[in-house]
Amino acid sequence: MSAGLTFAYPGDLALNTGGYAYDRRVIDGLGRGGWTVEALPLGEGFPAPSLKIKQEAERRLSALPDGALVVIDGLAYGVLDEWAEREAARLRIVALVHHPLALETGLDLRQQSLLHDCERRALSFARHIIVTSPMTARELQTHFGVEPHRITVAIPGTDPAAAATGDNDPPHILSIGTLIQRKGHDVLISALKQVKHLAWRATIVGSKTLNPEVAASLRQQVDALGLADRISLAGECDQPRALLADADIFALASRFEGYGMVFAEALSQGLPIVACRTGAIPDVVPEDAGILVPVDDIDAFAKALESLLTDKPLRRAKAAAARRAGLALPGWDTTTEIIASTLRAQA
Repeated sequence: MSAGLTFAYPGDLALNTGGYAYDRRVIDGLGRGGWTVEALPLGEGFPAPSLKIKQEAERRLSALPDGALVVIDGLAYGVLDEWAEREAARLRIVALVHHPLALETGLDLRQQSLLHDCERRALSFARHIIVTSPMTARELQTHFGVEPHRITVAIPGTDPAAAATGDNDPPHILSIGTLIQRKGHDVLISALKQVKHLAWRATIVGSKTLNPEVAASLRQQVDALGLADRISLAGECDQPRALLADADIFALASRFEGYGMVFAEALSQGLPIVACRTGAIPDVVPEDAGILVPVDDIDAFAKALESLLTDKPLRRAKAAAARRAGLALPGWDTTTEIIASTLRAQA
């Protein structure tokens, strides 16, 4: 017997970000599993939409019939606290939280406090909450007052893919992440400047349109450091797995990750990883598969890169450990079934 639900999302579902990729795979997986899924767009600008867009999003959600099951992406749901209070008794609301809104990089204390309070209230009205990592589950329990029995962890699935050969000369350092402040590409670029004396080339893949100011700043940084001939700011890519297969090292200096799907993909293709010890990254990247350093520590990031660039046996050992860890990751069928079981329990 098929079941029906509405999946409400902000912005453009087709964007190449981890959060939107997760949403797409869940919608597709539920559909293949017999669910009737209506995708409901909520508009642009979340979590800081215009008043007009927010009111229209609330109108669309309130048009759902009594008893409807609705999954709402947390990028929007976290600021729909007043709507949730009005509709919680009428609708079966399930929040999908990739990571708490207040943990986004670049917010001042007032913005953090406002987002935290709004999301805390909104989550209190959700019947259930799906999160993408154990770290986010712990965060919601500790700082948002969410009871453990209302949380289900459904980590992103990982598709099998070819292992990287890791034999480029010079080594190819790959970074994949939208060009926004939280991804820490500025740290990576500065660290690459410190190892300029070594042989390498680097590619940074990620959308330049979500934050054009950050994208422009990164271009200026590359040019100012004299690295334009060695670092490619490649924009979006439709085939990131092919790029991972052609790389030797994966490096991403994220200041926070609610999970970090790209790290799991890098593991699955056997790439040694340089990243920061923050958010869910230590849960995803095993110690023997990478080198994790403090957030915003350019010197430490450069030292980690230098270790992998100059010590080929170390690089190969971490690559093998990454591949082993990647092969143990769940697939999307597992993720979707966890979510499907959770949604069936909300009847």
